[in-house]
Amino acid sequence: MRVPCVETFGCLVMDVLMTATNPPLRTLLRGAGALFWTGSFVVHRTGAIIERAAREATTLDALRAEEAQCERCPLYEFATQVVPGEGRVSSRLMLVGEQPGDKEDLAGRPFVGPAGRLLDEALERAGIAREDVFVTNAVKHFKHEMRGKRRLHKRPNAYEIDRCKWWLERERAIVHPQAIVALGATAARSLFGRVITITKVRGQALVLADGTAAFVTIHPSALLRIQDGAERQQQFLAFVADLRKIAKSMERKS
Repeated sequence: MRVPCVETFGCLVMDVLMTATNPPLRTLLRGAGALFWTGSFVVHRTGAIIERAAREATTLDALRAEEAQCERCPLYEFATQVVPGEGRVSSRLMLVGEQPGDKEDLAGRPFVGPAGRLLDEALERAGIAREDVFVTNAVKHFKHEMRGKRRLHKRPNAYEIDRCKWWLERERAIVHPQAIVALGATAARSLFGRVITITKVRGQALVLADGTAAFVTIHPSALLRIQDGAERQQQFLAFVADLRKIAKSMERKS
């Protein structure tokens, strides 16, 4: 095996079988970049190279390829895969959640679990076509803790949110949404760069630093935690009302 240099290193494929699971090699490279295999060599890409490629990405497919190699925080070590945003480049509305859940982590797609199904229903009732919305998360890897064989959601901390904000900004640069909705406190923290109290700003028309219209509401997963059926339905209708108000606000500006 060749000695790692600042940017890349390579070794013959016949050596990869020996080095790919080599603990000292993994320790040496931890947090420094990503390994990927070519036809004849295994190559190491540093974080700086990955970020430079992501900045130059002009399509969502190119950006997703770079996100898949992200090691900006330790969460990638415990997740199944990265979960990038999903939707059309021409989407006028971007919804930002907290992080992937268990179902999303396994599928590699955002909002495909119980909270995602609730979001789909709310969007339909609000008159917003799901295919016109770009959905993503403030944090792209699933943070969890094990309880027996179950993987339970664990809220990302400020460091993880800040490290992943870089990817959210790249998505915004490519999609150019007319408005962005923060679903929950973590998304609001990422978008505004500070702690936001949802009850104080919920439903208000806000503006991000770059001038993009922004709104804050609850995350649909919060509805799933409400035990009382009547209370859950009431809060769901309030969530739908938030989305409908946002849609009307966008119509007035179009």
